[in-house]
Amino acid sequence: MNTKAVVLQEASFNPKIKSYILWYGSLISVLTVVLIPLIPFWLIFGSMYLNKYFERLECELTTRSLRFKKGYIFHTERTIPLDKIQDLTFKEGPLLKHFGLSILKIETAGNTGQGTSDLSLIGIIDAFEFRNLVFEQRDKVTDNSISSASASPGNDSTNEILIEIRDSLKRIEEKISD
Repeated sequence: MNTKAVVLQEASFNPKIKSYILWYGSLISVLTVVLIPLIPFWLIFGSMYLNKYFERLECELTTRSLRFKKGYIFHTERTIPLDKIQDLTFKEGPLLKHFGLSILKIETAGNTGQGTSDLSLIGIIDAFEFRNLVFEQRDKVTDNSISSASASPGNDSTNEILIEIRDSLKRIEEKISD
């Protein structure tokens, strides 16, 4: 069953992300005090960089996965299979609320760190709707994989092997108890 994945939805990103990241970087610079002299450079060069960065933001929901691309200087592309997604959570802080943005965090089954996410998407337009689409498609994928696994022809041979293993274990237990 090697069918090609079809794009179901492309997420759009809010252009306010650029302002948010610019202000967030400035705020971090002020809080660290040492970086205050770099704020003018950040405001000039950061805004040019963020325009290019924003142009390259992509997120697609396909029939089998969630694909995300970002980066201008350092390119990143992540593909997360839908059946590995455990949770999609929202994060909003005072600065995010001011810009009308939210962060959609994607947690997967293979997530290693506590409290961390595999992928964070900032500023998706209609993030709640996109989240619901991802959950719906994930449920379709996991339901299909469960039904195809139970209907696969290999299950009869698997059951036979398991019965043989069970019988062997019973014989071993009888010899041990004798």
